[in-house]
Amino acid sequence: MPSVDELVDQVLEVLNFFGLGAVMCMGVTAGAYVLTLFAMKYRQRVLGLILVSPPCRAPSWTEWLLNKVMSNLLYFYGMCGVVKKLLLKRYFSQEVRGSVEEPESDIVQACRRLLDERQSISVQLFLEAMNGRRDLSEGLRKLHCRSLIFVGENSPFHSEALHMTSKLDRRYSALVEVQACGSIVTEEQPHAMLIPLEYFLMGFGLYRPTLSVSPRSPLSPTCISPELLSPESMGLKLKPIKTRIS
Repeated sequence: MPSVDELVDQVLEVLNFFGLGAVMCMGVTAGAYVLTLFAMKYRQRVLGLILVSPPCRAPSWTEWLLNKVMSNLLYFYGMCGVVKKLLLKRYFSQEVRGSVEEPESDIVQACRRLLDERQSISVQLFLEAMNGRRDLSEGLRKLHCRSLIFVGENSPFHSEALHMTSKLDRRYSALVEVQACGSIVTEEQPHAMLIPLEYFLMGFGLYRPTLSVSPRSPLSPTCISPELLSPESMGLKLKPIKTRIS
């Protein structure tokens, strides 16, 4: 069974294999944890972090037990219906998972098909590795690469994202909360990510805005202003951000 540190070292091996230097990292849930640990361990290899519903502490007893249940089910029965149901509940809000009256959304159905393609042993080992993760809170204080965090208000990792934001240096980090959304904001409400990502990437010179940005703007490479990413600054009246398509 790989440890989270071994997963981090695998990320380094991939970067070295392709001859990549410092990179922009984006991860979702468990992947966000691995990349955060990677940024703490190999600071010179990370330009910035884009994290979606990231855990940052050791698993709660509830999560630990749930992971154990899924791990045992995967070992004995493979990617069965119960495991898929538990994973989908972790990933998506009730609204897109459907109910007796409403059918599942297309993204949930697509996720079911993708889960069927996964090797059960690989998923089992990954769950076991994440069950052994440690608390990163103290190390977050020393993390100075710029970080942009997205989290759905219905995500089981919502409190984790809030805790992580409280530990990071506010000059280099910003949090975007998305209403009526589960963990995988990238799939459930991707439109809520567009404007914050544009502002974030501007600071690295990776996105050229139509309007010029002052050199003394919080978008300069040295820092990022959480206020700049607030709904008010982005012309939105809802707080936290809420994106709907009628």
